[in-house]
Amino acid sequence: MKLYYAPAACSQAPHIVAREARLPIDVAKVEFPSKRTTDGEDLYAVNPKGAVPALRLDDGSVLTENAVILQYLADQAPGSELALPAGGIARYRLLEWLNFIATELHKGFGPLWSPETPDAFKEATREALGKKFDYLQERIGEGPYILGERFSILDAYAFAVLGWTRIHAIDIARWPGLAAYLERVAARPAVQETLRAEGLI
Repeated sequence: MKLYYAPAACSQAPHIVAREARLPIDVAKVEFPSKRTTDGEDLYAVNPKGAVPALRLDDGSVLTENAVILQYLADQAPGSELALPAGGIARYRLLEWLNFIATELHKGFGPLWSPETPDAFKEATREALGKKFDYLQERIGEGPYILGERFSILDAYAFAVLGWTRIHAIDIARWPGLAAYLERVAARPAVQETLRAEGLI
């Protein structure tokens, strides 16, 4: 398998999961805005959406969309317990959380990335995200992770997305529970490996 990623992008989540699961995987760093890998491969030839992450499977086909790739990687290493088995309500609770992170947190940052977004709207976006952070902090509680004692694909995804608070002038110290949560996730060896591999530490 080959994972196409960009440093500190949402693709950091499957990058972490692959390392947590100890899956044999190649990685290809994509440069933006050129959307080419460091060895010159065109991202659009891999993923016509022009986005990361993209995961080339061993048969040559490509999976896209973070929530799907995360589940696929976890299912390749069931012993890692990074996801939950299908068929029970616990799996649907995991999917419920995965969709919350994807649609409420990840996409919630959208307006902050555009230089065209008016400052007033950016401030309203930060306030809206703050309410999502309130909910997440309350639900995690002492954790230590979103599912309690079990580290999962949810934590990898939340960690990647919440890291954007540093870029967009959101002081995570307003949510001490989330700040502590991020420190716990960051301390995991696989997360440290990922951050080093992406050139972030």
